[in-house]
Amino acid sequence: MSGLLKSTVGRKVAMALSAFFLMIFLVMHVSINFTSVFSADLFNQLSHFMGTNPLIQGVMQPILIIGVVFHFVMGFVLEAKNKASRGVRYVKNNAVANSSWMSRNMLLSGVVILAFLGLHFYDFWVHEMTVKYVEGDMSGLIDPNNVESGFRYYEELREKFISPVRVGIYTVSFVLLALHLLHGFGSAFQSMGANNKYTKALKGFGKVYAIGIPLLFVFIALFHHFTH
Repeated sequence: MSGLLKSTVGRKVAMALSAFFLMIFLVMHVSINFTSVFSADLFNQLSHFMGTNPLIQGVMQPILIIGVVFHFVMGFVLEAKNKASRGVRYVKNNAVANSSWMSRNMLLSGVVILAFLGLHFYDFWVHEMTVKYVEGDMSGLIDPNNVESGFRYYEELREKFISPVRVGIYTVSFVLLALHLLHGFGSAFQSMGANNKYTKALKGFGKVYAIGIPLLFVFIALFHHFTH
């Protein structure tokens, strides 16, 4: 693995694989969150399962955290390598004419998204871990539908979206995520060599995914803000 990451091609492939993993996670995450729009009970049950299943908590969750860190670290490494390799020639090129805003600002959008993930983890994950493993309150593990127990998933989600400032931060972050995905989706497939008769279809699907997933997240936030 270390040998693979020493080459530019190897780093791009590793970056693409981590991107695919995170994109699959986004689909799962928004699917569960969207149930909160039409069923508090279903959302509580799904959240309870995700928050207590040993495989998810002990295996998938650490892999997800490692995947997030790896993806962003690799993005910084590739950006640094690209700037170093371009050198003086980069100054002579007209970057605006030769590339899109999204491709030129992947690092910027990545940093903002990373900061947003920190807020998101603080809002939900850190609180849950503190209650379960620091305070030792396992009452919510018994009955996920008991609103008096330790984990009021639906109520906590609703409470987070009361503040218009927080909703605004979420909205801006997901707009930047959409821009990040618009370039990153196609770039990931290109790094894996997907340049064939299906390229046009992949680009179309990539646009639907890149806009649709963040839009759903924004809709969920706005829905709970205006219906609280």
